[in-house]
Amino acid sequence: MAKRIETVDLSCYYGSMQAVEGVSLTVEPKSVTAFIGPSGCGKSTFLRALNRMHEVIPNARIEGTVLLDDEDIYGPGIEAAAVRRTIGMVFQKPNPFPTMSIYDNVAAGLKLNGIRKKSELDGAVERSLRGANLWDEVKSRLNKPGMGLSGGQQQRLCIARAIAVEPQVLLMDEPCSALDPISTLAIEDLINELKDRYTIVIVTHNMQQAARVSDVTAFFTLKGPGEPGRLIEVDATQKIFTNPSEKRTEDYITGRFG
Repeated sequence: MAKRIETVDLSCYYGSMQAVEGVSLTVEPKSVTAFIGPSGCGKSTFLRALNRMHEVIPNARIEGTVLLDDEDIYGPGIEAAAVRRTIGMVFQKPNPFPTMSIYDNVAAGLKLNGIRKKSELDGAVERSLRGANLWDEVKSRLNKPGMGLSGGQQQRLCIARAIAVEPQVLLMDEPCSALDPISTLAIEDLINELKDRYTIVIVTHNMQQAARVSDVTAFFTLKGPGEPGRLIEVDATQKIFTNPSEKRTEDYITGRFG
C-alpha cells in the first residue's frame, strides 16, 4: 500500500501532561482521512504533530516517528519551516493576515520563498484562488483587505494561501466549525476537488461531514478523565459508519457517548 504519511508509536506531550498516546497510523496519497472523536481526545494535537506545529507551543514535544514519504520529518537537519511548506495547514477559525489585501494574503508564502517577479506572483495568485473556488468572487477586488470577505470566503482564502506554495499534504483542523451551512458545503465541495492533487487530513466533530468527505476515518477517544487520547480504530469510512469493529466506535457514532 502506498504511504504518504506514516506515524509510528507517536505520543504528544504538553510539558509533563501526555495528550496523545502511541498512535500508529498510515495516510495514503491523494485521499481524505478524517479524525473523529469526543472533545479533548487529542485529535487536533495529533494533527499538529504531523507538520511540526505542535512544537510551536512552549514545552510541547513528541515521542515516536512521523514519516513523510519514508523521511522522518523530525529527523536531524530537517527544518520545521520546510516541513510546513510541504505539509500545509488550515485552521479552525479563518485567519487571513489582517493588514494584507486578498492578493498579498495568497502571495505571502511565495514571497517568503523568494519569489518576487510580478508575473510569476500574478499567475500563482490566480491559480491558487481558482483552486480554492474563490477567483470569480474576488478577481475585481484583489487589492481590498482579506478581512473584508465573509467567513466562508476567508476560509477559502486561507486554503488558497496554503496551496499557493504547492504543498503535498493539507491538514485541516475543523475548517467548517465557524461557518454557516452554505459555506460549509462550499468547503466540502472544495475538499472533494482538492484530493485529486493533495493528500488531505481533516479533524471534524461533524459525523455527517466525515461521512461525506473522507475516504478513511480514524476514531480517537479517551479511556477516562485525565487519560491521553488513543486511536481506537481506523478503516474505510463506509465501514466505520456502517460496521465498525470496535464497540466504542459504534457507541460514539450512534450518539451513545461523546
